Amino acid sequence: MATPIRRRLKAGLVSAALIAAVSAVIALLQTGVPASGLGVLYLLAVVPLALAYGLATAVPASLVSMAVFDYFFLAPRESIDPGNSDNWIILAAFLAAALTVCVLAERSKREARLSARLADEQAALRRVATLVARAVPSQELFEAVTREIGVLCGADMARLERYEPDGTVTAVAAWTRGDAARLAVGRRFALEGASIAQQVRETGQPARIDSFADAHGPIAREARSVGIRSSIGGPIVVGRRVWGVIAASTWSDDPFPPGTEARIGEFTELIATAISNAQANAELVASRTRILATADDARRRVARDLHDGAQQRIVQTIIMLKLAQRDLPADHPAAALVDDALAQAEESNADLRELAHGVLPSVLTHGGLRAGVDSLVSRVSIPVDVAVPDERLPAGIEASAYFVVAEALTNVVKHAQAGHAEITARVEAGALRLGVRDDGIGGAEHAGTGLIGLGDRLSAIGGELSVHSPPGGGTTVEATFPLPAD
Repeated sequence: MATPIRRRLKAGLVSAALIAAVSAVIALLQTGVPASGLGVLYLLAVVPLALAYGLATAVPASLVSMAVFDYFFLAPRESIDPGNSDNWIILAAFLAAALTVCVLAERSKREARLSARLADEQAALRRVATLVARAVPSQELFEAVTREIGVLCGADMARLERYEPDGTVTAVAAWTRGDAARLAVGRRFALEGASIAQQVRETGQPARIDSFADAHGPIAREARSVGIRSSIGGPIVVGRRVWGVIAASTWSDDPFPPGTEARIGEFTELIATAISNAQANAELVASRTRILATADDARRRVARDLHDGAQQRIVQTIIMLKLAQRDLPADHPAAALVDDALAQAEESNADLRELAHGVLPSVLTHGGLRAGVDSLVSRVSIPVDVAVPDERLPAGIEASAYFVVAEALTNVVKHAQAGHAEITARVEAGALRLGVRDDGIGGAEHAGTGLIGLGDRLSAIGGELSVHSPPGGGTTVEATFPLPAD
């Protein structure tokens, strides 16, 4: 309550000072100008008061100015009796002019404040919309929106919360003005007692609580512990379901002005759009991942069938042809045919082995990414340094990483004219980061068929593929594979 009292005292002192100053000016001027024409100068006091403190200060100041003018400058002096009709007209005209100017000044001030507020609101909305368009991580967006709403509403604290299936609410992001105690983030609250979250969950509409003094429940207790006096908030509706709520709170004894909670609506719509986009993207990635997993399973079956079926028969054929080659005399008419058949069978076996490796090698299935990379490196003619961890990863990630290495090594051997290559892989920040580098001639085409296919595969699981190949500077293929959360 101290702040409003100080403001009123300050307004009174400023009013007295301005009225006294104008009276002094009139006293100086009245020797050469009729006093009856100088009353308008009191508007120089009334207008600043109307702009700075509003009608509540300007109107009493107008009445006091009229009384001072009548008392000191209109005959009979030192009397508040105007004396004649002319003086009454002068005072009435001054009062009417003063009140009109006060109203106009107040309206101008209100319109300027509204214009500034709308400008701030539009600027904040543009900042949030930019984040939504850039598809920034959800947590970054939540924190930005919470801060924007807190600042825009003139709040001291704000928090965004998500409703859970078990009837609780989780604090997702929070903002606090200055270095004061902060609201909890990551904590779950039961929807018991008085809270914005509980009201919004029940009604699906904006809500306000003007006092937590007698409120009970875990959120109300937290509010009192950090000094919150009142709160407002609005729902975040995603797909016709109330997904969450965002609330702004103040430490002031004066509640938020009526209608403040309605200003939150446009921000919650942007949040809902971002959440919907994120959910749709997650569902799309999950669907693509399932398709890739099914395709990889089919590859494994094909590779197993090739190894256990056709490849075994070819190996048996090679053995039988070698036995026949050993038993036949060198000058036998069939010897040349057996030699040719053996050569063809061995070439077919080599081709079939390469085909099986291209489909999905069993060494990858049984030994993991490191074993699969080692098998690829063993068939390359140039030195290759390998720094790949032995740990096992999800089968789909291992298969995708294997294909990236296979395609990159194929390009190294066929096109790079490289003398050395290196393969690195590491798991950090919830993702597998893979790199294949060579010291070749560079200038690789980014739009090659193999790389396009690999890029599509990585996009399907939410990953990224990049190729850096300046002429004369070698080629670097880098891939990022997001790992599923535990």
